[in-house]
Amino acid sequence: MNLRKISLCVIGLTIGFISCKKDDTPTIEPIEIRDRTEQQVVDMDSLNNYLETHYYNASDFVSNPNPSISDIIIKKVKANETPPVGYVKLKDAVGESKKTVYAETNYEYFVLKLNQGGGNASPTFADNVRVVYEGFSLQNVIFDSSVIPVLFDLTGLIPGWNRVLPDFNTAESFVENADGTVTYSNKGLGVMFLPSGLGYFSQSSGAIPAYSPIIFKFELLQAYQNDHDKDGVPSYLEDINGDGELFDNTDGDFNPSNGFPIYDYLDTDDDGDGILTIDEDINKDGNPRNDDSNGNGIPNYLDKTDVIKKQ
Repeated sequence: MNLRKISLCVIGLTIGFISCKKDDTPTIEPIEIRDRTEQQVVDMDSLNNYLETHYYNASDFVSNPNPSISDIIIKKVKANETPPVGYVKLKDAVGESKKTVYAETNYEYFVLKLNQGGGNASPTFADNVRVVYEGFSLQNVIFDSSVIPVLFDLTGLIPGWNRVLPDFNTAESFVENADGTVTYSNKGLGVMFLPSGLGYFSQSSGAIPAYSPIIFKFELLQAYQNDHDKDGVPSYLEDINGDGELFDNTDGDFNPSNGFPIYDYLDTDDDGDGILTIDEDINKDGNPRNDDSNGNGIPNYLDKTDVIKKQ
């Protein structure tokens, strides 16, 4: 799926092709890596222009108890044209931009919230989500979509998704049909408008060139809490510094086979004290974050100085 992050192996293959002799394979020009802050300025100009010149069918969502992405119609309206009846300018509808930090860069993006969703659950940035979606460019070129509900791990998607979906609720209910399909009612529904830095940035994705702002329509149907390493701590709680990313590595260990860090959310012994994180849940309440044996304010599973004995 194009929605997933570009693998490092793709970068490696690209480098390999570039290094080949001219008489072996055609030369592939390397993509210039741009400054993220400078690119964000360019992308915001493009996004604001799109939002100022495009309208959506707002009236079709009034008293609509179960809207879907198929109901969303976005049209470009020129300066000398009158918008269709019932349409509202996107810039007026999205309001102020949302703000986040990613890759040490300040980013802004926009969200059109069409339905909050009637379910009791909202995903965290580290959870699995079941969605229907459509991705397209500012030139209205569709580059990825799924009309059939698909399950994604938000940690494996472009960063815009794990910023946007936690602000929506899942579907209120669902019914399993005789033909094997599932019908969802009152699901979360919206459109996200992302700068390239929260999308694919310097990587192209199908019909989308590098450094392209992108748009996704989406329905949030279901969400499932992740504990990637099965250590008893939900993955979103392993964001120790609270930056919305899972690059925390308390004991600083690395995988000896590839040299990659073993981040806490993938590490069954976060503090490297030889005691599994799940065994540092001494009061057995299912949350090791509540256990602090020596009272120093650091949970046992992050503290090598705790007084737990090996099980």
